[in-house]
Amino acid sequence: MTIPTENSHSQNHATNKLLDGPKGTRFVQTVRGILNPLYYLDSNYQRYGDFFTSKFSNFPPQVIISNPLAIQEIFTADSKLFESGTGNQIALPLVGSNSLLLLDGDRHLQQRKLLMPPFHGERMKAYGQIICNTTEKVINNWTPGNSVIAQSTMQEISLEVILHAVFGLSEGERYQQIQQLITNMFSLFSNPLSATFLFIKSLQQDLGAWSPWGGFVRQRQRLDELLYQEIRDRKTQSEPLGEDILSLLISASDEAGQPMSDVELRDELMTILFAGHETTATALAWALYWIHYIPEVREKLLQELNSINVENCEPAEISKLPYLNAVCCETLRIYPILFFTFPRLLQAPMQLMGYNIPQGMILSTCIYLVHHRPDIYPEPKRFKPERFLERQFSPYEYLPFGGGNRRCIGAAFAMFEMKLVLAKVLSRYSLELAENRPVLPVRRGLTMAPAGGVRLVVKSRI
Repeated sequence: MTIPTENSHSQNHATNKLLDGPKGTRFVQTVRGILNPLYYLDSNYQRYGDFFTSKFSNFPPQVIISNPLAIQEIFTADSKLFESGTGNQIALPLVGSNSLLLLDGDRHLQQRKLLMPPFHGERMKAYGQIICNTTEKVINNWTPGNSVIAQSTMQEISLEVILHAVFGLSEGERYQQIQQLITNMFSLFSNPLSATFLFIKSLQQDLGAWSPWGGFVRQRQRLDELLYQEIRDRKTQSEPLGEDILSLLISASDEAGQPMSDVELRDELMTILFAGHETTATALAWALYWIHYIPEVREKLLQELNSINVENCEPAEISKLPYLNAVCCETLRIYPILFFTFPRLLQAPMQLMGYNIPQGMILSTCIYLVHHRPDIYPEPKRFKPERFLERQFSPYEYLPFGGGNRRCIGAAFAMFEMKLVLAKVLSRYSLELAENRPVLPVRRGLTMAPAGGVRLVVKSRI
């Protein structure tokens, strides 16, 4: 694995280099960052290079970084140098203050340890079956000649997978109510304009049930009631706890033998829902767009899928297919679902690549800009899965799930789900894009999704 030491923007390591960045007001920079992030990032990178300052929303001033050597220093530095929870306050209304996203220090480490086991090893086998069965159930009624919106169909699959794998719910009234409320809540922020409510705190005013934020608050209250009821029922049930993530978390305890409180359980459940539902669905919608936009990619992928019998194949075998893996990796490279890793607020001054960065500034690693460096990814705007077959990239060059001690704990689960859903869909139906034209990312909540959701026409059943 190699990390480039220089590029057209890199400078030598002489100390006291001065940070520079766009001069627009905080309001102007915020609006540009929300409504047209691609242009905002690309143009500032062209002008200022690997490091530039930015003022966004009500965050402290930040340095946007896209240099792999600097990213390596940040990801491998003592985590006590940073506070990440503060920078993630934007997610607070969605996940709650006990969420892993908002914790720091020992408490973050402790919760992370409790949450890691359900996402690894033997558990993945059971999830594989859930993913395959759910996909088959959702796509089973597709009819040749009709069209489907990839984003909403993939959301239906990913939400059902999460409710089954995380909550152990697959039917019943409570399951349907939770499913409906989550769908409604996420759709409230589904376009760039409504997404501003998450970024601009002064807009978060409850002006009654019909106001945008008031509607969200009431939906969240109803969802909370259902989640707490589910937690209480699960804790008091007479039969043994199941193998779903909620059951595993209820049984888990920290080093002092303390189990998680109901509020902690609720916040972590919301975190998994928030981090694992919309994100995976969006990644799948992007993958389906690229596969059908570039005929050679589709042909190669179908060839590989035809070399095994997807219908009777073990999920683990499907996940090992090299070209399928490359397609998923390239999907997450070209338009990462989140354009930034979690912000890191400096607790002490830091020297980074010759820059003196003062305490109180946020270090924001820009996944999108790293993934579009031509010195690492030649022709970065081109969708080319082969690059992941030709070489291996370091975790500072390819980082769709963030990095360091804040790397997404569900990364393996998300990749597994992407591969299985794509394999099932493509081996069952022949599809084509309703409109064969370029699609750009638009803001959908905190993520970057394909504009229009990707409409696909079902040509035939295979």
